This record gives sequence, structure tokens and C-alpha cells, in this order.
Amino acid sequence: MTSIRPDELDERLESGDDPFLLDIRPKSAFQSNAIEDSHNVPVYQALRRGDDAALRDRLEEIPADEDVVVICKMGMVAKRATSLLVEEGYDAATLAGGMSGWTGYRNGSLGYKLRSLLWRLR
Repeated sequence: MTSIRPDELDERLESGDDPFLLDIRPKSAFQSNAIEDSHNVPVYQALRRGDDAALRDRLEEIPADEDVVVICKMGMVAKRATSLLVEEGYDAATLAGGMSGWTGYRNGSLGYKLRSLLWRLR
């Protein structure tokens, strides 16, 4: 399964190579902190319970002709969504670390820097 690091996503956004940003977190979390121009399809809780139908029922909201980056809180549930999208023929990747990773990257936190080092060593 494919993932994209926050710094890689930021580079794409800065260059104008914008993927479709699919934020699957609950609406309240999305409204309090989201990546600019991302789209909320709040299926996080259902996917966490193993209910793939929640996302399958909303596939028409996700463009099939664009790269998709799936975002959740920490990246774990987004991996499930990414897997489902790839299975359905989408070119999809998970944002490594989710919004936590993105926020850490944007704030330059030590936690993000350590996580980033581990990602690069893999």
C-alpha cells in the first residue's frame, strides 16, 4: 500500500500538483482542523468498526480520475480506506501520520522530526 509523507504532500501542493484530499475523520474534527481544500467524507467510525460499506456507498463523491490522498487522525484507519479505494481502481495513498503528522510537520515538532527520520529509514 502506498503512503505519502507530509513533506511530500506539501511539496505537491506547493507545486500545484494537487491530489484530491479525502479526509475521512468525523465532521467535527474536520471542521476544527483540516488541510486547505480537503473534502470531508466522514466514514472514520464506520471503517474503524470494519464497515467498508460506509465508504463504498460514497464513492461517487471521490473523483476516479485524480490521485487521492486519504487523511484520518493518525493514518491507521486511512490505510483501510486507501486499500478499499485501490481495490476499486483508484490511485490512492495514505497520508503518513494522518492529521497528527501533518500538524507536526507544519509546526516543526520534534515528534514529527523523529517520525520522519524513521519513515526515511524504511
